[in-house]
Amino acid sequence: MNPYPHLFSPIQIGKTTVKNRIFMPPLSTNLADKGYVTDALVEHYANRAKGGVGLIITEVTTVEPVYTYLPGDMSIHDDSYIPGWKKLVDAVHQYDCRILSQLFHPAYMAFPIPGTPQLIAPSNVGPYYARSAPRPVTVEELHTLVRQFGEAAFRFKTAGGDGVEIQAAHAHGLLGGFLTPLYNKRTDEYGGDINGRLRLTLEVIAEIRKTCGEDFIIDVRISGDEYSDGGLTLNDMIYVSKQLEKAGVDFIHVSGGNTIKRGSSMPAPGTAPAPHAHASEEIRRHLHIPVSTVSRINEPWIAEELIANGKTDICMIGRPNLCDSEFAHKAMEGRPEDIRPCIGCGRCLTGIMFGKPIACTVNPSVQSDYIAPAEEKKKVLVIGGGPAGMEAAYVARKRGHQVVLCEKQSELGGLLRLAAVPIGKQDLCKVIKYMTRRLYNEGIEVRLGCEVTPDMLQGEFKGWEVICSTGAVPKTIDAYKCFKQTMTADDILSGRGFPGRKIVILGGGSVGCETADYLAPLINDLFPANRDVTVIEMTNQLMTGEGGPARSAVTQRLMRKGVHLELSSTVTSVDETTITYLKDGVEHVIRDADTLVFAVGYTPAPAICENAHLIGDCDKVGNLKDAIAAAHQLAKNL
Repeated sequence: MNPYPHLFSPIQIGKTTVKNRIFMPPLSTNLADKGYVTDALVEHYANRAKGGVGLIITEVTTVEPVYTYLPGDMSIHDDSYIPGWKKLVDAVHQYDCRILSQLFHPAYMAFPIPGTPQLIAPSNVGPYYARSAPRPVTVEELHTLVRQFGEAAFRFKTAGGDGVEIQAAHAHGLLGGFLTPLYNKRTDEYGGDINGRLRLTLEVIAEIRKTCGEDFIIDVRISGDEYSDGGLTLNDMIYVSKQLEKAGVDFIHVSGGNTIKRGSSMPAPGTAPAPHAHASEEIRRHLHIPVSTVSRINEPWIAEELIANGKTDICMIGRPNLCDSEFAHKAMEGRPEDIRPCIGCGRCLTGIMFGKPIACTVNPSVQSDYIAPAEEKKKVLVIGGGPAGMEAAYVARKRGHQVVLCEKQSELGGLLRLAAVPIGKQDLCKVIKYMTRRLYNEGIEVRLGCEVTPDMLQGEFKGWEVICSTGAVPKTIDAYKCFKQTMTADDILSGRGFPGRKIVILGGGSVGCETADYLAPLINDLFPANRDVTVIEMTNQLMTGEGGPARSAVTQRLMRKGVHLELSSTVTSVDETTITYLKDGVEHVIRDADTLVFAVGYTPAPAICENAHLIGDCDKVGNLKDAIAAAHQLAKNL
């Protein structure tokens, strides 16, 4: 019996029937080669189609040659791109999956490749995102661009594609910029009121329909609400959606927010599922064509509920399909516990801004889950049951090795168990649960409460390959331990330490800030029992290793809660009752604190075996993505 009957029912999109309601939205990969489709791109999308997705919308596809969005993004601005696109379309179609290309012009968001001319924009307004001052695009240029959108769509149809998406959301690129009043200050026929701002998008739709015919899918991606003062509102977008339906659009892709307000279009980890569903529900009430919603739909039950409860007709599920290409099949088979959990960290996309290919924290092999069997079967001992150890054990066993994993604690997870404690980090519990389940499903011998000794290495495990994943230990500052009560952030998050009411945290990285967030009152209402928390950070930034949405969300919470954030500050002395720090050349003394917390980094735990393969934090302290990726790679080559 299908556990998600609404999610896996077919839907009519224009003249095309799509087999289910799981659509994959556009996510840049940086896998193209100067705009051309590569074998890596074909494999990437074909794996998601094979995994059961009903319809895929490719990443940004530029329609003209002058402006580049990202160096590794796709293009279709002339006929030379058609053969590559045909190869991609054919690979997706073999799994009864439909495919659309997202047509796009980056305008003021173009990548600053040397030789790029002055960026164009609706108006000379570009302080929010543009990397250099843009100029207003002329009416004559707009007529050319409309034609180029139509020609690009026709090339995709020639390659066998099912349709295109027009990106007009998020104040993003040319069409999104024209639609939002935040960027469009024109007074000609392409500006002024909402009809003027929408005109360019309607002209693009008309050109594509004229060029490609009635059986070619056209969808438009919009922000149902920009959640920004001076931006588009839900009422605006109900009206816009009605006009798009009249123009012959086949479905509306309702996203939200914009690129200006961090965390609005790509929400931070730990935030509520489906944050734009209220907009898709309201817009859906006024239309006769299907409507989709998107963002943080990380589990199949959420998607089923959204459709069953009338919030949407379609669920765009992006990052979870990156994290597990078999998301749809596992859901349809009633195996949601076997879906690799997306934690919403956003690291899949942060690297692409620096020219790196798409990656995933939880899935170190985004392109393909295939693990080749080992030519020589070995006996492998994994010491440490944190995320790196669990990944190494699983991959080694999949390759055919005999594996024993020993963990000295009574539970698996390592430092990831502590990382899951702060606000918004609860999804990490799913990772531990998932990785644990895989070990037992593969029949790996897991010994809990088992600390490996030198005698064991010379006895039972003599001659075995040893992988050491013993993690790291928090650093402290000996000179400051004279304070009346000191502890590490790990002590607090594990429950080993219980701080007082007036707390000073040394270190404004992710651990320090998340610990402050955990300790601070949920409401800054001056209630007598509230904790008073101060974070002292030497640099001028907080959480430098985190992506924009996560960093922004935590920082905003700390400020709302009244946490004192002392940046560019250096502690100069500590005695039993006072903490002295220097900021902007001025000395400050904290005299009433009762707890000093160390959040000043970690140091690798010592390995007990000289010839062991070191992975994770015991090799080099890093983030979760670093640990899992290193473990995966080592075990693949063992």
